[in-house]
Amino acid sequence: MLKRWFYEFKENDRNQVYLANTLEPFETHGLMPFLREITQESMTANELKMKKKILVITSNPPYRGMSVNKGQWIQDLLKKGYKKGDGSQDDGYYKVDGKDLGEKNPKWLQDDYVKFIRFAQWKIDSAGEGIIGFITNSSYLDNPTFRGMRQSLLNTFNKIYILNLHGSSLKREKAPDGSKDENVFNIRPGVAIALFIKTKQEFSDKKVYYAEIFGQREIKFYWLDRHNILNVEWKPLKPESPNYLLVPENSSMRDEYFKHWKVNEIFPVNNIGIVTSRDDLTIKWTPDEVWQSISDFANLDVESARAKYNLGKDSLEWKVSTAQEDLKKTGLRRELIVPILYRPFDIRYTYYTGHSRGFMCRPRSDIMSHMMQKNLALLVMRQVSLDEDYTHFFVSESIVDNRAMLSSKGIIQILPLYLYDRSGKKPNISQSFLKELKKNYNKDVTAEDIFYYVYAISNSNTYRNKYSHFLRQDFPRIPFTKDYSIFKSLSEIGATLANLHLMKEKLDSSTKFDIQGSNIIEFAKLEGEKVFINKNQYFDGIKENEWFFHIGGYQVLEKWLKSRKNRELRSEEIEQFIQIIEIIKRTIVLMERLDHTPFLTTPIIAQE
Repeated sequence: MLKRWFYEFKENDRNQVYLANTLEPFETHGLMPFLREITQESMTANELKMKKKILVITSNPPYRGMSVNKGQWIQDLLKKGYKKGDGSQDDGYYKVDGKDLGEKNPKWLQDDYVKFIRFAQWKIDSAGEGIIGFITNSSYLDNPTFRGMRQSLLNTFNKIYILNLHGSSLKREKAPDGSKDENVFNIRPGVAIALFIKTKQEFSDKKVYYAEIFGQREIKFYWLDRHNILNVEWKPLKPESPNYLLVPENSSMRDEYFKHWKVNEIFPVNNIGIVTSRDDLTIKWTPDEVWQSISDFANLDVESARAKYNLGKDSLEWKVSTAQEDLKKTGLRRELIVPILYRPFDIRYTYYTGHSRGFMCRPRSDIMSHMMQKNLALLVMRQVSLDEDYTHFFVSESIVDNRAMLSSKGIIQILPLYLYDRSGKKPNISQSFLKELKKNYNKDVTAEDIFYYVYAISNSNTYRNKYSHFLRQDFPRIPFTKDYSIFKSLSEIGATLANLHLMKEKLDSSTKFDIQGSNIIEFAKLEGEKVFINKNQYFDGIKENEWFFHIGGYQVLEKWLKSRKNRELRSEEIEQFIQIIEIIKRTIVLMERLDHTPFLTTPIIAQE
């Protein structure tokens, strides 16, 4: 099928095609006397791969995030780049616009398919001309982590053709009409065909063309069998800094959006949430349960602990023995039992040592040490699925689990308001941003004012809907009004929302739970304005828009109940759930109020 998608590319009537299989030189490890033919074949392949001029490279490489191709040669090619045949320098995939990517976790650049593309690009650059044709995972087309890769490819090739076959179950993709969209393979990531063409003649106006297919697998096969590069209705793209997207976007809206301030540039110190690797062991409902669990676990032998707590096999980053050692080194102190935001409005407890690969796999102490003090943090997602509404904003005053706001494409980012050291605390606010704000308002602006303003904007449906496309792709950007009175008004609404979401005060509520019964959650189902938890008992007075209210990937009320399935609700938990219902009711009212505030129609403080 792929061969239909090539231009013929000839030089002296010779076509040279390389089918890529491995990225590293073959190691015989002493087998040469026994495997002479295989060794010779490998040496010949190595010679071809590393030294011969190749003009056409085609492959359907493996899509494997946990790559085994970890040799230094391919790492240097990815990270350090190389000198091209024309003498210019390629910066590699870990830089964009001459600067480091700044990615805290760029692991997807280590996927095998990325390495195969990189190898092929290097070969064509070495030859000075040629074609690459790959069928691969489509994530590199728009994921922020790959923006350096996209820029590098754009700098190498004169023409790029992208046929996006979609079909990602990770993104839960659907056809534009809402019908089913299937993958061409039996895999979860979406798929794309890409043709990268480099000619000896350089063109200043390099061309990028895009087309896409949605629908069932058989429809895609039928379409592919009847089309080639010459009879597709290609749409021209103009990828631009900073993301160099290989998918279409609204350019006028993009220009407007990119004048706004990026949240991770407003709050420059940030990181992703905690990874425990063993939630059932490390996270409990009450401080007493944590204490009982760690006291027991720390004093069992390794295999008894593994069996009793159903911990499974050790992994590279979490082992039973090192978890026990970490607990013993702390001396088992009750003051290390702390609250953790596990899910929206779901505070649980854990034992926090702050040591990586100890009791927790990745405790993110660089950020969470600040959250162990009196603090606030904005929670956002950097990237979410294309069919998810961007509702991925929340607030915390405790340490945070990395899945506190679910998305099939990313994990939570924590941006603390204050940073602590021996001298005390200081705001985690960019000085250049703060200077710009003070200059515009001609007033001192507090860190809290800024935080609450950002939180207000992030809860505006007008904002979320207008910029939905861009919010799914990278860190949110926040428009700052030039009107100080609007800024202060929004900051006050943001403070009210934050205090609500932190459950700071007890609220009056009309919701009832007054049917006697077991209080055991067997299911969670809305009927009318009643949410049943078993055949007889229900919470009464919940409207449909409250029941379906989302924060991130979680339907809040349903998730809270289902995470307690088969548990008997304690009286304090019943009261807590009623409070969450009331918080959502009031949040909806405040969000409607925000949508009547003209912050998007007034002049903004544009980022230079």
